Amino acid sequence: MLDILPENITNDMVLYMLIGGIVRIIIWIFFALTLYRTLKLVKKDNLCILPSQAWFVAVPIFNIYWNFEVAKRLTDSLNNEFYDRKVEVEERPTQKWGLIFAWTFLLTNIPLPPFVLTIIGILHLVYFITYWVKINEYKTLLRMHVEHYGKDFIAENKEDEN
Repeated sequence: MLDILPENITNDMVLYMLIGGIVRIIIWIFFALTLYRTLKLVKKDNLCILPSQAWFVAVPIFNIYWNFEVAKRLTDSLNNEFYDRKVEVEERPTQKWGLIFAWTFLLTNIPLPPFVLTIIGILHLVYFITYWVKINEYKTLLRMHVEHYGKDFIAENKEDEN
């Protein structure tokens, strides 16, 4: 099997690439789990992406495209849910970080000079972690609100009462 690889690739290099690939997929699975758990807290009426569709971010190659969809649809879902619950959060939660994450991920998959890929790879890692932390923060906020008021809670508009 190693006959198809270039001569300067050693068995150790192949082993490290396999381990790196497996670790990367495991990280994607945990990221997808965070997305899934966040989306499960959103009411069905407010969902722009099904919770089960979050798992597509763990599918290699397809996730290059799907990261853009998740960035948009997760933002819309959270925006709808927080609006219904009258929870004050930034407008378009997670969108900025999600789009930067998606673009840097796309760029890391384009053959560019190694020094450019290194810089983009570092940026991607920073934005990936930041995006994941932001999603987790909103998941925690939403979970606390759901635990306190229930999943079907809709805030009453005080202006309608007058």
